[in-house]
Amino acid sequence: MKNVHYLFLVLMMSCSSSKVITDYDGQVNFSNFRTYAFYEDVGKGLNELDVKRVISIMKTELNTLGVQESENPDFFINIISKISEANNNNTIGIGIGSGNRNGGFGVSGGIPIGGNKLNEEFVVEFVDASNNTLFWEAVLNSKIKEKRKPEEKELHFQEIIKNILEKYPPKLK
Repeated sequence: MKNVHYLFLVLMMSCSSSKVITDYDGQVNFSNFRTYAFYEDVGKGLNELDVKRVISIMKTELNTLGVQESENPDFFINIISKISEANNNNTIGIGIGSGNRNGGFGVSGGIPIGGNKLNEEFVVEFVDASNNTLFWEAVLNSKIKEKRKPEEKELHFQEIIKNILEKYPPKLK
């Protein structure tokens, strides 16, 4: 039953309208970048527990791409998360009104539904270790619930990191 709950969460997250936007240096040979390390201050905007989650997931996903962690890396990884309040357009309106030819009276209100949402901008940067220049960047914007359980956070980070790394290396024409 617990697996069904997780499956439902993954399906709900995959239905969101998150899109990965990438930018990269077209002159770079991406096959030269086979090893990586994280910057010491990786995870700006994330709490310490989320940084651990994100690093663990990144390591797993990069390993599936054949890119290995190293003490002497070809590139460094930087991760930034920016959170802002989202406009909640999901409300139910209740109104009472009365009026005649010469005047009127009305009362209206809105009840928010679905809980508070936040906008998250999740940025992953790959920086060439030999010359300290950015060669690949991905940005994913998504809406997240304000209050999430650790399991929900884990699933969210798995989903967005997988989506981001599907764009690496870029498909060069």
